[in-house]
Amino acid sequence: MVKHQRCLGIALSALALAAFAGTVIARGSCGEKSAAASNGAVMMPASTEGKDIVATAVSAGQFNTLAAALKAAGLVEALQGKGPFTVFAPTDEAFAKLPKGTVEGLLKPENKAKLQAILKYHVVSGIVTSKEIGNVPAAATLQGQIVKPSVTDSGVKVNAANVVKADIGCTNGVIHVIDNVILPESRTIPALAKDNGSFKTLLAAVEAAGLAETLSGPGPFTVFAPTDEAFAKLPKPVLGALLKPENKDTLTKILTYHVVSGRVTSVDAVKAGKAATLEGGSVAATSAGGKVMINASTVAIADIDAANGVVHAIDTVLIPESVAKTLSTLSMTTPRDVVELAINAGAPMFNHGDHAGCAKVYEVAMTALMAMPEASVSADQRMTLAKAMESGRATHDMGERAWTYRRALDRMMTTTEMTTASR
Repeated sequence: MVKHQRCLGIALSALALAAFAGTVIARGSCGEKSAAASNGAVMMPASTEGKDIVATAVSAGQFNTLAAALKAAGLVEALQGKGPFTVFAPTDEAFAKLPKGTVEGLLKPENKAKLQAILKYHVVSGIVTSKEIGNVPAAATLQGQIVKPSVTDSGVKVNAANVVKADIGCTNGVIHVIDNVILPESRTIPALAKDNGSFKTLLAAVEAAGLAETLSGPGPFTVFAPTDEAFAKLPKPVLGALLKPENKDTLTKILTYHVVSGRVTSVDAVKAGKAATLEGGSVAATSAGGKVMINASTVAIADIDAANGVVHAIDTVLIPESVAKTLSTLSMTTPRDVVELAINAGAPMFNHGDHAGCAKVYEVAMTALMAMPEASVSADQRMTLAKAMESGRATHDMGERAWTYRRALDRMMTTTEMTTASR
């Protein structure tokens, strides 16, 4: 803990030093200058040779507010440490853009924790140069939340701030001077989802399951959040049944299958390959065609930062195996409900190469159909399903097994005059 605090302090000191940059220093150097800033507003000292982040910023003379903030937050020593750090350093002009009285309030002793959080949000562990920013869609800061560096036609940005001077090399890291103070997200995951407006069904489900307080807690959590359109893919009877009090346990399993402990960015998720969920099962994270996939669901929007975690919006509800086995108990009174849910869940798996997962979903659905009363599923239909399961289990080719099961489900749809869901 002491070591971590020391690192945090060092990083904050680096912020102050960064503001002094007026010319771009070549990556990895401390004295070699390149092109001057386009606005000429930020001037670097004649040489930064042998200077750490804090010393570089202090000598620039245009980071007085940052220097004062670092001192008030007790972070100067931390940013003088070994590092290395990448510091996004706001100039005095950047701090002046904050609402009147904001800086003065933050410098008060009673607001020290808040000030520390803001300053640490400007510091990333390691060295990230401007040329590397395009490959870093999200970077974890010392504060815990993530920042989003990007390269646009107008230049390099971090969140909504412009980098006015980049790659100022120091003995313990690199400084990028920015024109706005960047602030960490203050809203919790549920509050963020509510303000977004695309997660109404998810929030209703979270309330019904009694998970709102948990997801508003300190966390941090990573939530793979199905959009309203994702929930709309579920058969209406299933969704309606899940929100009933008697199915709270099932709903809780589904929702917690979408939550991972810790703050996991999309890049880190793909690197890890899989992650254990709060439900107990694991989800797979892959990348295909420039898209991040969680199981068979596509991440529509990645790395939405919240005060207590990160949200990744997904286009399909994830169904854990523990819940798939209870399909027939979710008020799905007709075979159509079971078949549609199975195909909606299984077909995307098959299309993304998870043939075994698809076959398992179809087999669970077939088992549920065979457990239904004869008034819903006839003896002939049961025989068809039983033969398909026997034939499917006889082959080790998961693709062929999935298709064998799918043909049986399609036949069920036809014989009961149900509309076949598209593949």
